[in-house]
Amino acid sequence: MADPVRALEDAKPVPFWLDDPGRPAAASALVGDTRCDLLVVGGGYAGLWTALIAKERDPSADVVLIEAQRIGWAASGRNGGFCEASLTHGLGNGYQRWPDELAELERLGAVNLQGMEDTIRRYGIDCDWQRSGSIVVATEPYQVDGLREFAALAEQYGGRPTLLDRDQVRAEIDSPTFLGGLWDREGVAMVDPAKLAWGLRRACLQLGVRVYEHTRATGLSESGPGVLVRTPYGRVAARRVALATNVFPSLLRRHRPFTVPVYDYALMTEPLTEDQLAAVGWRNRQGFADSANHFHYVRLSEDNRILWGGYDVVHQYRSRVRAERDQRPETFATLARHFFRTFPQLEGVRFSHAWGGAIDTCTRFSAFFDLSHRGRVAYTAGYTGLGVGATRFGAEVMLDLLAGQRTERTELEMVRRKPLPFPPEPIRSVGIGVTQWSLTRADANAGHRNLWLRTLDRLGMGFDS
Repeated sequence: MADPVRALEDAKPVPFWLDDPGRPAAASALVGDTRCDLLVVGGGYAGLWTALIAKERDPSADVVLIEAQRIGWAASGRNGGFCEASLTHGLGNGYQRWPDELAELERLGAVNLQGMEDTIRRYGIDCDWQRSGSIVVATEPYQVDGLREFAALAEQYGGRPTLLDRDQVRAEIDSPTFLGGLWDREGVAMVDPAKLAWGLRRACLQLGVRVYEHTRATGLSESGPGVLVRTPYGRVAARRVALATNVFPSLLRRHRPFTVPVYDYALMTEPLTEDQLAAVGWRNRQGFADSANHFHYVRLSEDNRILWGGYDVVHQYRSRVRAERDQRPETFATLARHFFRTFPQLEGVRFSHAWGGAIDTCTRFSAFFDLSHRGRVAYTAGYTGLGVGATRFGAEVMLDLLAGQRTERTELEMVRRKPLPFPPEPIRSVGIGVTQWSLTRADANAGHRNLWLRTLDRLGMGFDS
């Protein structure tokens, strides 16, 4: 076949979801000083859900949200649009870390996903929401056994996944590389991530949230009975503050060692023709991901494009977030080759968009929470690429903590304890590099984890792909 990389010739170096003529106009920056009951810092999913739920809980509350750039411009508008019920970055990770409360975490995750769907319907948010589920596929023989084991674990905690053999999975999505699959029909929805962020913004405005864009928080300090947050053009005096900056450096320096940014990349094809779509099947429009450590995540858009992302996860020394790292041609070339290896019947399809961006990860691969400034400031981060759904739960937790309430959420060990911090540089980058190398070796060696990975498992640390 022709060189797969040539399919990238005309790909636009921008996120597909954000390249939308329907994108709302920017809100004004906050100029001057103001006061409020709750200040939310960050206009991604975590911040938007926090502002929205705060107004739903108390319509009289004066809520302000500030965003350094545009609402949903970072990870919230660049991700694959997989909205999963899991709060723990998957059942396996939850089982490893919180086995005694995993049943409760799974229940809360299902409630959270349904709460998202109800909110989308209540506010009429047009975000191509589709509860189609997702399939984990096996592309190596040893992975088939892993799917069986995972299915048994899921059933133990109330899940009802459908185990698919080679013919059954290829009847759903046809690739010669697929050997089996595990279909979660209920716990995953597909969504247009940017439209979700913009819809949440509109809902916040409808409820009276004051939203300011191009307003960066530059400092935070106690001030009398509240908190003072500085911005380039003024100050915000707030009774309470919710920090939802995720991958970007926290205003609380003591929280910064708990996360590092990593870069994830994706391609989007041009719309498939009817014949091309028929060649792949995919009538039920599930998302899918393969079972490797370095995995791909794949889905159809509303207009029948294929999003093909993942595999490479890139960490940069000293963990700085830089816009120039959003483009990585060597990763795009790798993704293009893998795409046509998976779908050889789509030879001739071209890519319309190629992009990347930073996400935050922590040593336990799932969100953590904290309070500071005598309970006046709440913080959440660490979603590790699975925040489309879990950020709504994180918003509920932050609001519970700020209200001083004991709830089923705040009593969770997952909420009460933080992950281990990452070590300082250069140990951090060396450790992440060795871990990435070890994960690659495991993929090439029937999944066998070497001594380094087994040691990290025992310590409850690691670096997930």
